[in-house]
Amino acid sequence: MTYDVVVIGSGPGGYVAAIRCAQLGMKTALVEKYTSLGGTCLNVGCIPSKALLDSSEHYHNAAHAFKSHGIELKDLKANIKQMIQRKGDVVSKTVEGINFLMKKNKIDVYTGLGSFLDKNTIQIAGADGNKTITTKKTIIATGSKPSSLPSIAIDKQRIITSTEALNLTEIPKHMIVIGGGVIGLELGSVYARLGTKITVIEYLDSIIPTMDKALGRELQKVLKGLGFEFYFNHKVTGATVKGKEVTVKADDKLGNSVEFKGDYCLVSVGRRPYTEGLGLEKAGVKLDERGRIAVNDHLETSVPSIYAIGDVVRGAMLAHKAEEEGVFVAEYMAGQKPHINYNLIPGVVYTWPEVAAVGFTEDQLKEQGRAYKTGSFPFKALGRARASMDTDGFVKVLADKGTDEILGVHIIGPRAADMIAEAVVAMEFRASAEDVSRMSHAHPTYTEAFKEACLAATENRALHM
Repeated sequence: MTYDVVVIGSGPGGYVAAIRCAQLGMKTALVEKYTSLGGTCLNVGCIPSKALLDSSEHYHNAAHAFKSHGIELKDLKANIKQMIQRKGDVVSKTVEGINFLMKKNKIDVYTGLGSFLDKNTIQIAGADGNKTITTKKTIIATGSKPSSLPSIAIDKQRIITSTEALNLTEIPKHMIVIGGGVIGLELGSVYARLGTKITVIEYLDSIIPTMDKALGRELQKVLKGLGFEFYFNHKVTGATVKGKEVTVKADDKLGNSVEFKGDYCLVSVGRRPYTEGLGLEKAGVKLDERGRIAVNDHLETSVPSIYAIGDVVRGAMLAHKAEEEGVFVAEYMAGQKPHINYNLIPGVVYTWPEVAAVGFTEDQLKEQGRAYKTGSFPFKALGRARASMDTDGFVKVLADKGTDEILGVHIIGPRAADMIAEAVVAMEFRASAEDVSRMSHAHPTYTEAFKEACLAATENRALHM
């Protein structure tokens, strides 16, 4: 069988690329090594983690906030097995949706490990043997997998990755989280809300270090209130398991050896590109110095007919970034002139309060030597936030000092993940802070905080602060 394009990997980047290729009239095939489509995001990442985050947030609110709302409960308890089952149901329904979309768009799906025999020939090693298909063009969208540390052996029982953390059958008493990034904080939040003591060990001096420092400081304060403990500037040197106890060893900032003991250890030190078994060398595809597939500005590899997108190439490892790249490549191959503004791809942390950001951080603007102004507005001054008892956090707006163009928006607060979209729209059209401040925002809503922060950045004109 010969195709116009074969997509290897069915995560958000891969399946979206396949759909867009099919929409543009290309005969398209999708190759996935697992029996379930959707990749990490749908199966063991974004979707299941958000399902558990929502369940644990409901439980936490029932235990700590319902009484203030006039709702009284007795004998409240968390049923972790039911939470895991519901999470599984959410994943199944989402995967079913992807299967439907493949059929709707007449995309042929092959199950098995896809690898190159040459630049136009793909071998698929499946449960029923090997198949070979040929293609004019290929999109590699094989994603990433959890990284570890050389000093730690992950046993998937007590020393676990995010994959295993999504399927625990008991609520841990004390979970040690190695890494203060997005994945560790989100999954730590799930279990902290259910009563688990969470200890975060971070090599750097702050959590979510790639985001604006003000967000990290505020999130750390909120998570401490949830029972988190933080140990910064600590280098983990090893982890061992004895029975049901995990001992993690680390060197503190003074070089002293310290120990942490818990019943689970979650290793969340990032993810790495997944390129094993692809046979890239047979096709002539080159990797960069960090093991990612090297691509040009059109996401084309060293082989002109082969493209790569998502976690396997440079840039942030985000599902929505992969989707944008999938559409970009499909349209570029069809002769169109698509574009992606990587600076305007938002980042989100789904703790509660949520954290979301787009554009430049304050430190980045300082490094550029760019003259800027800032405006912020706290959720505690917002009527909608007081009504829902979600008063932690703020909106921070950075704007060019001369032109007033919005350069960065940083939010920690209720529904920040949804609110950030307004900032993306504004910045895509190069709006000024005053532009947003003069747009009518419904009252009472959380997004009024964005308007007020823009007013604060415009000659300190916030109305409710």
